[in-house]
Amino acid sequence: MTTILQTLLASLVKASLISDDAESLRWREEARRTHAALVSDAEAAKSLKIDGIWTLAVVEAESPEFQASEGRVSFGLPASSPFTLADLLDPGFDVDLGVERIAGSASTG
Repeated sequence: MTTILQTLLASLVKASLISDDAESLRWREEARRTHAALVSDAEAAKSLKIDGIWTLAVVEAESPEFQASEGRVSFGLPASSPFTLADLLDPGFDVDLGVERIAGSASTG
């Protein structure tokens, strides 16, 4: 379950960073798939600690292999997740709004 949540958060972060629309759409679709998997076993996910997983997801999203395509914002992501676990376990979670929330929470420079 930790891996699913980390993949969801990393996909949201990648989608928020990528300036190429097609590539951002690919990460949004990945986020939708992993969100569905997370919600399908929401009871097991309720004990997860989101801030630690958020940190791991940000590190994954900022890995060197993705840095060349990231250019939507010049940023510093917040230290804690802009989402609660309840937000992410909500079956109605909107991936596109989630991506915009991350972009809006970044410290732009």
